[in-house]
Amino acid sequence: MIVWLIVLPVVAVVLAVGRGLLRRSGHTALRWVLATNSLLFMGAVALLSVALDHRPAQAAAPAAAAAQGSGSAALIGAAISVAGASIGAAIAVAYTGAAAVAAISERPELFGRAMVIVGLAEGIAIYGLVVAIILIGKS
Repeated sequence: MIVWLIVLPVVAVVLAVGRGLLRRSGHTALRWVLATNSLLFMGAVALLSVALDHRPAQAAAPAAAAAQGSGSAALIGAAISVAGASIGAAIAVAYTGAAAVAAISERPELFGRAMVIVGLAEGIAIYGLVVAIILIGKS
């Protein structure tokens, strides 16, 4: 918890600096933003590799550490499934919603059909949630 209290102000400062750089015109601001994004991505990959490491933290309790490692892997998998399904559903709803609004503006009687298509796109997020529940139940 204390890590977040330290990291959040740093992230806020980095975002403020990035916003200031983007206001400036030119390619240097874009290069700075891309460099920052790549550094954050590398940090996330390093954090994920540490979280998925199955080596025991202490030599005294290897069985407890191994059991904890498998549970954390299931939780990370659940988080990835929910995040991926939510992003996929958001993209699908964006495209189908825009098409539905365009179709309804031309022919209002298509409202029911258009909402069914948008609802099917939202169902993708539910699949991710079901996978997450299954993974959490197995840990």
